[in-house]
Amino acid sequence: MKVFGRREMEAAHAEATVAAEPAAPPPSAAAPVASIAPSASAASQAPTASMVLAPLRERVLKQIDTTVAAQLPVAELTRQLEQIIHEIANEERLELSAREQATLAEELANDMIGYGPLEALLRDESVADILVNGPTNIYVERRGKLERSDIRFRDVQHITSISQKIATRIGRRIDESSPMVDARLADGSRVNIVFPPLAIDSPCLSIRKFTKKKLDFDGLVAYGAMTPGLAKLLGIAARCRLNIIVSGGTGSGKTTMLNALSNMIDHTERVITVEDAAELQLQQPHVVRLETRPENLEGTGAITQRDLVRNALRMRPDRIIIGEVRGAEAFDMLQAMNTGHDGSISTIHANSARDAIARVENMVLMGFNLPVRAIRQQIVGALDMIIQIQRMRDGGRRVVQVAEVCGMEGETVTMNDIALFEFDREDARGRIQGHYTIGGARPSFWERLEYFGFDRAWNEAVKEA
Repeated sequence: MKVFGRREMEAAHAEATVAAEPAAPPPSAAAPVASIAPSASAASQAPTASMVLAPLRERVLKQIDTTVAAQLPVAELTRQLEQIIHEIANEERLELSAREQATLAEELANDMIGYGPLEALLRDESVADILVNGPTNIYVERRGKLERSDIRFRDVQHITSISQKIATRIGRRIDESSPMVDARLADGSRVNIVFPPLAIDSPCLSIRKFTKKKLDFDGLVAYGAMTPGLAKLLGIAARCRLNIIVSGGTGSGKTTMLNALSNMIDHTERVITVEDAAELQLQQPHVVRLETRPENLEGTGAITQRDLVRNALRMRPDRIIIGEVRGAEAFDMLQAMNTGHDGSISTIHANSARDAIARVENMVLMGFNLPVRAIRQQIVGALDMIIQIQRMRDGGRRVVQVAEVCGMEGETVTMNDIALFEFDREDARGRIQGHYTIGGARPSFWERLEYFGFDRAWNEAVKEA
């Protein structure tokens, strides 16, 4: 029988199989996995089970050409691994059931060409976050609530090898000399990794998964994040090229809201995105994605968000979308919004719309010693709307405030609430119920609504909201 990806075996088996030449592991597999994580059932067995499986794993891996195996489909590789495991188990007279052999083959395949025990969680669409605190201390978020997972790594070295594989695949490094990294998976999921000595007990991974189903405003309404009327208001704001900041805490759904707003961008516009780790999922055909670069081994070559924002201004953008403003690039963002690049969108960490204004002000001061009044004038001239999102105690993510930036009165930036979520009660399932209070004042960007022909649609959406 022909088995691809298999190394040359003993002479006794040479006539039965086609052997692959031994090859050194590729750079991404510099630290080859020597064993696999036991399943939940295996983890509960007696210690002798681990003693039996460890040498079995080693023998299987010695017969595999990793270069060839990496090119095989997962199903084919799993089938071949299961066959090899069966042959070795018979030869060594190991008592392994067919189910145990299939589980071992699947876990070995995941270690070789995937992300080991994380593969099952990455395939589970109900999981939103994966938090690895240690080999046996793993949590996931489902429906806004954290729960402990029964997934296990073999040991700390197993977590280390998977972490390095994630970082290496996007050209970044993670080790004791560079113990923190932001990365992403092929599907756009965001990954943060912290290594010892910063993480005391074990390497820590935090993975923010992004649903394969692209959420638009209709999807957010279905999830209870807002009402249909409020969704129409936000859609009009994006179509009228208002400069918008999406504000909220960690995990509140800022990026999801930004993606929904981006769906309103006309397909004829040139959009440039700037991110630390590329995670935006824009659907327009004319999109240029820029991503920061960390410093190299010599401590040079770093490209920051501020560098990319300044460069984006030279690339003839219609809109500039910054994944998240964290530092002095806030000044360049305001400059872009004030120099004809209207319709720009970004996100920021803040607890309210008012706090978002203060955060932008503080971030500008991180890089420039400017008068506070001058900064606030820049903010007033640049920003039109702030959308505040919050993850509530029932696990739901909701738009809790939509505010417009009106102007200045003395030294104070004046704002007006367009919509404000108010708590009513908690239903029998523990879900929070509430309603929106809609401001009746005409917004300061009314002329822009008239210019784009959305003034009547805005009034109708306000009544519906």
